[in-house]
Amino acid sequence: MTFDSPVRITLQLTTSASPRDQLTAAVKRMAFECGLTVSAVTTADPFPDLADHLSRHIDAGHLDGMDWYTHERAAFASDVRNLQASAVSILSVGIAYWPGPTTKPEDGIARGRISRYAWGKDYHRVLKRRMNVLLEKIAEYVDRPVDARNLVDTARVVDRAIAARSGLGWYGKHSCIIVPGHGSWVLLGELLLDLELTPDEPLNRNCGSCTICIDACPTQAIVAPYTIHAPACISFLTIEERGPIPLDIREKMGDWVYGCDVCQEVCPYTKASTPTDDSDLSPKSMNNAYPSLHWLLQMSPEQYGETYFGTPIPRTKRRGLARNAAVALGNIGGDSDIPILEQVLLDYDEPLVRGHAAWALGRLGGRRELKHAGSIERDAYVQQEISTASAM
Repeated sequence: MTFDSPVRITLQLTTSASPRDQLTAAVKRMAFECGLTVSAVTTADPFPDLADHLSRHIDAGHLDGMDWYTHERAAFASDVRNLQASAVSILSVGIAYWPGPTTKPEDGIARGRISRYAWGKDYHRVLKRRMNVLLEKIAEYVDRPVDARNLVDTARVVDRAIAARSGLGWYGKHSCIIVPGHGSWVLLGELLLDLELTPDEPLNRNCGSCTICIDACPTQAIVAPYTIHAPACISFLTIEERGPIPLDIREKMGDWVYGCDVCQEVCPYTKASTPTDDSDLSPKSMNNAYPSLHWLLQMSPEQYGETYFGTPIPRTKRRGLARNAAVALGNIGGDSDIPILEQVLLDYDEPLVRGHAAWALGRLGGRRELKHAGSIERDAYVQQEISTASAM
C-alpha cells in the first residue's frame, strides 16, 4: 500500500495515538487523496431532536411543494441505522467548488445565471464515484470487506445535520453549512461505516449578529435565522416547482434560471473562501454557467440533452428551464427581446412556457403581441396569463 504505509508507520513510531485514532487519521488522509476536500467523523447514534425540528418546518408550511417530505420521512432521517443497521461511524465529506470570483459576460447577449454547484457534472455522481474509490482504499487498509453505504443528498438522511455534528462545519443563518476556509461552497456526502472511528467535536462557531444573508435574499425566503420558506426560495422555484411561478415573485427572481447563490455570495465567510479548480465541477461551455436566454427559449430537446445531460440541470426539465428563461428575460430584457418572446408565446409546445412568455411580454410592454396571441390561444391557463400580462 504505497500511498499510506509511510504515514501510518510514522504515526505508530512518533505518536501515542490509539489504533482507532490512527485509523481515523488514515481514513481522512485517503479521503483527501480521493478528491474529497474535507472530512470529519461523528457516531452513527440517532439525532434526537431532528425529527421534531423537521416536523415543525413541515407543519409551518416551509416545505410546501415537497410532498415527499413527510413526517414519516423526518422520523426515519433521525437515525441512520434505519438505512444501515451495522453503521458505527459516519464519515461526513465535502467537495469544495468555488472557482473564484466570476462575473456574467458583458457581451451584448441576454444571459441567465445557473447556480455554481450545477455548472459541471452532476455532483451526486462525482461524490459517489470518489466515495466508492475511498471505500475500496479503506477496505484495503483494514484488510477486510467494509459494510458501508455512501449517501448524497437524495437519501433519507439530513446531510447538513451530519456535517454539523461531525464538526465539518456549522449552520449559517441561510441554513447552509459553513466550512472553515470554504464558506458554504461545499457539496456534502456521507459514508456510513461499520468501523469504529474517533468522532470529531462539533464546531463552537456561529454567525453572531450578522444578518447579511437574510437581508439580501431577493424574495425574503429566509424568514428567520436558519429557516428557509421553500415556496418563496428561488432555488426551489426554478428547480423543484413544476407549475407556474407565483406572479408576485417573478420580478424578484432577476436573471436566475437554475438555483440561486445570493445568500452564499454575500456571506462574509464565503467571500473569504479558497478558490478551487476541479475539472469535474467546471462548466464545459458558457451555456452551462451563463446561458443565453434566447437559446434556452429556442433550444431543441436534442440541444438540451447535449448541453445538460450529465449535469444537475435535467432536474428542472426542458420546459422548466425555458419557463425560467422567459421570466429572466422579462426581468432583464428590452424592446429587442419582444420578438423572441412573441415567437415563444405563439409556437412553444408547452403551455407553461407560453404562459410565462406572456408575462414577460407584459413586463416589456408587448401589448400588441399579447393581443394577437390572445386571439388565437386556446389553452385556458395561457389565456389567463395573457389577460394578466395585458393589464400590467
